[in-house]
Amino acid sequence: MDALPAVRRMLRGIAHRGPDGEGVETWNSVALAHRRLAILDLSEAGHQPMLSTDREVGIVFNGCIYNFQELRRELEASGRRFRSNTDTEVLVNGFLEWGIHRLVSRLRGMYAFGIWDNRSRELFLVRDRLGVKPLIYAEAGGRIAFASTAGAMRGGGFGGDLDPQAVLEFLEFGFVTDARCIYEGISKLPPGHILHWRDGRSVLSRYWELSEERDTSISFEDAVEETERLLLESVRLRLIADVPIGVLLSGGVDSGLICWALTELGAPIRSFTVGTPGDPEDETTAAQETARKLGITNEVVTIAEREENPLDELRSAYSEPFASSSALGVLSVSRAVKDHATVLLTGDGGDDVYLGYSFFLNCWRAQCLANRLPAAAETLWKATRPLLRTLPRAKRAHSFLSYAFGGVGAYARVRLGIPYFEERGMFGPLLRGRTLAHREVPDSLASGRRLLDDALRFHQSKHFLSEFMVKVDGATMWHALEARSPFLDHTVWEFAARLPYSVRFHDGQLKAVLREIARRRLGGTVARREKSGFSIPADRWLLGRWSSGLREFGESSAAAKAGWFDQGSLSRTVAAALKDRQSSPQLWHAVVFENWLREQQTD
Repeated sequence: MDALPAVRRMLRGIAHRGPDGEGVETWNSVALAHRRLAILDLSEAGHQPMLSTDREVGIVFNGCIYNFQELRRELEASGRRFRSNTDTEVLVNGFLEWGIHRLVSRLRGMYAFGIWDNRSRELFLVRDRLGVKPLIYAEAGGRIAFASTAGAMRGGGFGGDLDPQAVLEFLEFGFVTDARCIYEGISKLPPGHILHWRDGRSVLSRYWELSEERDTSISFEDAVEETERLLLESVRLRLIADVPIGVLLSGGVDSGLICWALTELGAPIRSFTVGTPGDPEDETTAAQETARKLGITNEVVTIAEREENPLDELRSAYSEPFASSSALGVLSVSRAVKDHATVLLTGDGGDDVYLGYSFFLNCWRAQCLANRLPAAAETLWKATRPLLRTLPRAKRAHSFLSYAFGGVGAYARVRLGIPYFEERGMFGPLLRGRTLAHREVPDSLASGRRLLDDALRFHQSKHFLSEFMVKVDGATMWHALEARSPFLDHTVWEFAARLPYSVRFHDGQLKAVLREIARRRLGGTVARREKSGFSIPADRWLLGRWSSGLREFGESSAAAKAGWFDQGSLSRTVAAALKDRQSSPQLWHAVVFENWLREQQTD
């Protein structure tokens, strides 16, 4: 079969994601292939691709269906029989019993899967509601291929040249958004969607969307009690595994609450923390205090002890360029955890839906102001804004008023991003003159009056989906770990999204609901801690331990030779950074892209 050579190459590209087994099944010009990370039913009965008893339906599946036992009981009551104790077989039987749409509506978990129905010669690709698990695909010449990574797709011969707009996105954000792929001709299945392919044609349909309707009848106390109940239930569901489980503990509220829930449920715990000794962002002390309070074992993984260049691992773990510096911390802790566990619980998601970032509170306050301003105030703002810009002490006031009068356009442009490169003339011919859509959104008071709603959509489609989800999945799967976050349960998001902003910002606090639970269960010290994460000061380290690589980049750049950068401007920018001892996130993005591109050119 002519598809098999490409499939074999794609399998090699995801070998690290599934070290416990490999399988290929074929039907007349169709091939499904899988690399297995064994979590449930470690026997051969859990082998994938998994087929129906008549071998006419096959599935490849990445993720975990946390309510699979409940669904299995329902299917058994309908007469379906099982040969394994896996969630994968529940998907096969569920598809046969209910069809794709009724099956997906019942699922509670993180998942990306493809189901081939040989009877009707049709393929269904499905991605979970929040986009925790990736699913990449390409269509060409009446055929379709899909995989977990862009690198695997590329290895199979799919995709074309680098997409200049995707490169521009990367230099802006430090990641390629979910709306694009670094390679032309390759797409990412959106979260909460099903792709139905048949006879060379595909139809994309949405099966879930987070409601933006608020329930003003929910009080703060009700929100606290229901969130605690949902959290305990979500943690309990994520303890289903036939392998050891660990938990990632930072110094903050969210991971502390996960550890508290585990102790409340009587689950054995071993927690892990990333340490960066001597750095002001090091969170080791705070994490160890939480561990002592809960009486759990905590292991500190010190990233500074590593001798090899972490840029190489960052490039290898992510098949698209990826510059989220905290990924270095997650990679380090994943390496350490793998010796002790195969499932890792994390606190991801709490800040994103319970509003734990300071810019959310700033947006809400600006929105409240915008809704009190008369339309005529917009004319006054345009007249006084140039003056306000010139006053050194008015910088914060100018920024705040820009949000109120500008809305999501002003919010999206607040990062330095591509202007850093443009101001220094660093772009080469492939990028010069290009822009990104969010930088072209006009300012308006009307937009300011709905700022937080718009900012949440922007954040969730960009940073949450394309940075945070990619970071954890890529780092943990590079070391063959399955990451699970209780805060990413869709029932938690559906409830939290219904809460009025006044509840989520109760008494002017960020993620007030989660902080109140932390106050009651972990004490006031933990509840008052500011947002912390597995932060690595990569842009500062460029001037220290990685300065030789930065200097080499400035002297001779593969990206400049390819037309992405202007070598002269790049050299001057790097020389100035080394001389003045001042780096920036944008320069870090450029170094990561250079490192990634050089590897591409050697493949």
